[in-house]
Amino acid sequence: MEHAEARTRLLDAAEALFYERGIQAVGMDQVRTASGVSLKRLYQVFPSKSELVLACLERRDRRWRGRLAAYVDEVHGTEGGGERVLAVYDWLYAWFSEPDFRGCAFVNSFGELGAVDPAVADTVRAHKDAFRDYVAGLVRAAGGAASAVGPLVLLAEGAMTAAAISGSPEPARQARSAAAQLLAAA
Repeated sequence: MEHAEARTRLLDAAEALFYERGIQAVGMDQVRTASGVSLKRLYQVFPSKSELVLACLERRDRRWRGRLAAYVDEVHGTEGGGERVLAVYDWLYAWFSEPDFRGCAFVNSFGELGAVDPAVADTVRAHKDAFRDYVAGLVRAAGGAASAVGPLVLLAEGAMTAAAISGSPEPARQARSAAAQLLAAA
């Protein structure tokens, strides 16, 4: 098995297991079994569990932000406007409605490892900063006030947590409504 194939299989297995069960609850042997990659090969590709966790988070970040941006562009085009900002919450609703939704993998990872693994904490912060920058770009393009960015991001982040805890996608709708009011007032 080539390095690239082994890496992809390991990341697929680890990401699914970490998201479903939690990082600390999953051992490298479980990742090996789920991926079909030998333990020796696993450690050649990812010499430590920490490196595997970081690779999973980095890949998830690219995919998550890419999916969000593609949705906003597809549904509302590339022209500025408040509807593009509100589309973020529509996308969150669709994400929260997925059958395997278990909250934000970055918040979950930070909760498990943020205090003991500075690299995980930094990766999570980078993801959250990139999301904030994306929302700021949407607000700027819509002619909105920069002061609205923080509250809009907090509405999205709060919706992620509330949806995970409640098991309902409705927090995205509630956050969208509040975001619309905030944009109208700003």
